[in-house]
Amino acid sequence: MIVPVTVLDVIDIVLVALIMFQLYRIIKGTAAFSIFLAVFFIYLFWLIVKALNMQLVSSMLGQVIGVGVIALIVVFQQEVRRFLLVMGNRYLKNSNFSLTRLFTGVKDEPGGPIIAEQIVRAAESMASKKIGSLIVIARQGRLDLFTEGGEILKARISAELLETIFFKNTPLHDGAVLIEDDLILAARCPLPVTDQLTIPTRFGMRHRAAIGMSENSDALVIVVSEETGHISVADGGEIRENLTTSELRNILLMEKIW
Repeated sequence: MIVPVTVLDVIDIVLVALIMFQLYRIIKGTAAFSIFLAVFFIYLFWLIVKALNMQLVSSMLGQVIGVGVIALIVVFQQEVRRFLLVMGNRYLKNSNFSLTRLFTGVKDEPGGPIIAEQIVRAAESMASKKIGSLIVIARQGRLDLFTEGGEILKARISAELLETIFFKNTPLHDGAVLIEDDLILAARCPLPVTDQLTIPTRFGMRHRAAIGMSENSDALVIVVSEETGHISVADGGEIRENLTTSELRNILLMEKIW
């Protein structure tokens, strides 16, 4: 017997696959992933015993799964919050409207390469002096949620200003700089720290905060290590280490953030 497959069936499968993929990206490498696997196998076992018409076991597991939905919300509250935050930030557009950005996703301001070069210059200088820094660059999502606890600046981006902010003797050096709409939106901002269990031990709080920020938003995060002077970039919960200034420049220009 051939089961007919409709267009709605295909759309249904694709949507479920996308939801599962996004969920996997958020919880991979965390303790929640092990819990999710255990729940998945229990649910799979329940489907099998239900198909085999094993009434007693099926009834017991059905009760556990029914009550377990509430328990899962409690266990996965941080992951649920992160999922909603990522979705909201990723698809919430900036308030700037332009036809160029509407159809291409690219901002139409002319100063993009100049701004990128200012950031690269600052990162190169701070790396050579081993000045630790965290620079968060907004994409589509806004960074207003992460300015709490920081200092609002709304200043023009320049290499000199970025280096001054992160200089050890300045009151703004601790925390992250948030860049949005071609401006330094805020400085000294605390960032969410990742809870991934697979993070290498060589990473300190600055790198963990960079990864955590990239998990909780669609922003690109640049890190300069205070210990090694290496430049890294965190994006989507993953980090690329020990980049050259040329590689950093290429990343910023290819992103076409401005």
